[in-house]
Amino acid sequence: MSDIKYNRIVLKLSGEALAGEAGFGINPPVIKDVAAEIKNIYDLGIQIGIVVGGGNMWRGESGAAMGMERAQADYIGMLGTVMNGLALQDNLESLGVPTRVQTSIEMRQIAEPYIRRKAVRHLEKGRVVIFAGGTGNPYFSTDTTAALRAAEIDANAILMAKNGVDGIYSDDPRTNEDAVKYDTLTYMDIISKGLKVMDSTASSLSMDNHIPLVVFNLNEPGNIRKVVTGENIGTTVKEK
Repeated sequence: MSDIKYNRIVLKLSGEALAGEAGFGINPPVIKDVAAEIKNIYDLGIQIGIVVGGGNMWRGESGAAMGMERAQADYIGMLGTVMNGLALQDNLESLGVPTRVQTSIEMRQIAEPYIRRKAVRHLEKGRVVIFAGGTGNPYFSTDTTAALRAAEIDANAILMAKNGVDGIYSDDPRTNEDAVKYDTLTYMDIISKGLKVMDSTASSLSMDNHIPLVVFNLNEPGNIRKVVTGENIGTTVKEK
């Protein structure tokens, strides 16, 4: 077995990562591939928490821009993350990976309410835990959820899987061919350079709790495994 660098992780998946090229909704072949990548590291004995976004369903900021009350728009986005979480659970369990979905807003008929000690116990028993519903509060992104849950479950790292981008750049490499890729950064660099990797609340929370962040390309098969076994891919963000 390969050496393991991170034994307990929070994997942050954007909603767009589940939509594939369609950009909206859930793309069954894509989510099946994502589930297979997760199983690949589950088989190594990694304890896996997953925070999934909802941008493939709805964005609260977009709803607010159209005149909707922001808190209400954000709650709709939280429901989108639950839909994604249930779809991901179904695909993981079809591969034989035991999975629990925990929601920050109670929906007892379809998922467990989020309870930190119960989540940790699931991880210790070899179950993947999907954290859905964001933090349960409007105005907070799922990036902040990932940082918060990582701190709560004492994760070794946050793995931020990007859709087609292989790390952190000085600018968007899809629109600026002169954008420079960073191999390593500090959380203060993220904040001071205004890099749009995760919001400032998430960056501060990760920094204060000494949790490293690895940003990498989800679309390259085997990349999640490479990160947890310590290969230098993507961009690593540390406290200092």
